[in-house]
Amino acid sequence: MGNASGFYGDRFDAVREMLTGGEPGSLDVLTGDYLAELTMLILGRDLLKDPNSGYAKTFLRQMEEGLGLAHERGVRIVTNAGGLNPAGLAEALDTLANRLGLPTRIAYVEGDRLPTRDGVLTANAYLGGAGIAACLTAGADVVVTGRVTDAALVTGPAQWHFGWDPEEYDRLAGAVVAGHVLECGTQATGGNYAFFTAHARHTLRRPGFPLAELHADGSAVITKHHGTGGVVDLGTVTAQLLYETSGARYAGPDVTARLDTVRLTQDGPDRVRIDGVRGEAPPPTLKAGLARIGGHRNEVVLVLTGLDIDAKAQFVREQVEDALERSKSRPAEVRWELVRTDRADADSEETASALLRLVARDPAPEPVGRALSAAAIELALASYPGFHVTAPPGKGAPYGVFEAAYVPAADVPHTAVLPDGSRVRLPVPVHTRDLEPVDEPPLPGPPPAGPVRRVPLGRVAGARSGDKGGDANIGVWVRTDAAWRWLVHTLTVERLKQLLPETVGLDVVRHVLPNLRAVNFVVTGILGEGVASQARFDPQAKALGEWLRSRHLDIPVDLLEELL
Repeated sequence: MGNASGFYGDRFDAVREMLTGGEPGSLDVLTGDYLAELTMLILGRDLLKDPNSGYAKTFLRQMEEGLGLAHERGVRIVTNAGGLNPAGLAEALDTLANRLGLPTRIAYVEGDRLPTRDGVLTANAYLGGAGIAACLTAGADVVVTGRVTDAALVTGPAQWHFGWDPEEYDRLAGAVVAGHVLECGTQATGGNYAFFTAHARHTLRRPGFPLAELHADGSAVITKHHGTGGVVDLGTVTAQLLYETSGARYAGPDVTARLDTVRLTQDGPDRVRIDGVRGEAPPPTLKAGLARIGGHRNEVVLVLTGLDIDAKAQFVREQVEDALERSKSRPAEVRWELVRTDRADADSEETASALLRLVARDPAPEPVGRALSAAAIELALASYPGFHVTAPPGKGAPYGVFEAAYVPAADVPHTAVLPDGSRVRLPVPVHTRDLEPVDEPPLPGPPPAGPVRRVPLGRVAGARSGDKGGDANIGVWVRTDAAWRWLVHTLTVERLKQLLPETVGLDVVRHVLPNLRAVNFVVTGILGEGVASQARFDPQAKALGEWLRSRHLDIPVDLLEELL
């Protein structure tokens, strides 16, 4: 199995690259993941404008060539590009296949859309892979879904190919882990990788998309087409395993995979074997994602150049705040952030400048529109020396909010619509298991005392971070047993809060994963109402882990020398 998309907007040529790469017959199924939490909001707004839209149009364009290539090579295609309208995308694909003269059999999965309450734009349950498996069993060449878990794009084809029983939890869990590695595309082959400097730049310049060789016992080998860029090693796979996860129990509609049982071994150049994964019955509920319009926002970025940066920032802040009070329509929320990008005695004006970011939000559009514009721009000749902004503020725009909810699996009509148009309602799991925290595993003894050097954490540790609604996770891993002994005793919740002051006052939970030599922190609420609300400078927490790696602390000299 291969993956050719990690998000709506990923590399357009990846479908062709995956279908034409490798030896003939080396690829059975090609997946494409197009849906993120923000994407559902975007598609929801599209659907309001055009009831025939609501799906990833990029995928349809990719299929202009992809359908023929897949037919020639006997590759099945499975994608969640259907978004909010899988039936609409399936119909468009059928029209395309007829125009191209291809006997492509198309099926789709529906039932994920939930009733919406007032103010909610979209509501979708995360389905599992059973509907995909039913479509493939019925002979579908292309299967389109709406909101399924990212890993379902792999568990569904695995169930179809191997004929797994729904309660073969260990095998399903292995497929879930393989699916989680594949889902973000090139993040498994060297993209966004903490130790990118350890590889030649030309190697990572255009990383190839990942492949998973799945086996009947649930084990897998992660690799890529020969000759493509990037790298697959223990580090790149570990990084992706930690991405946007939380505890040792990784719950899904098909199975709850135990991430604390995952074993990774290097299986040759650009080959990492995943085995040992254990699974448990899935929970009785399905996660659902709700997207709603949270209000309206606007921002102004003021440029502060040269001397007295702090004084300039304080001066203009007082002026704007006074103007907002006088306008009698002060936004409900006003946030200020001073970004010190300036340097002393700089040899360019840009590097002599800092940025002062003002973000305003309100339920109504007016307070963040003209009132904010006037408060900032009318100061142009009456404020600090050198006053200017990166761009004049506009009228403001609505922003979205993502909320997670949970619904009984029995209430969701998971349905496969087969190539002949017949509909099959998929049964809910017979056995389920409520999620419970996993006890912290035994830890190795602390390392012996010795000389230390104060250097960045990233000299010995990698990290990968991401968003889940308003929360963020930071997975941190090391590459040797000695470094693991040090990391697990050093990087506690208390130490994390010292290193990342933004997390102070927030609920932070640490999960320990010894097999991966990793700790995974979940920081609740750091992203406010989620990516679309843009509460932070880095609204998806993509660089939160890199900030952590840049912080200095005392690291044993032995570990630093070990990694030279």
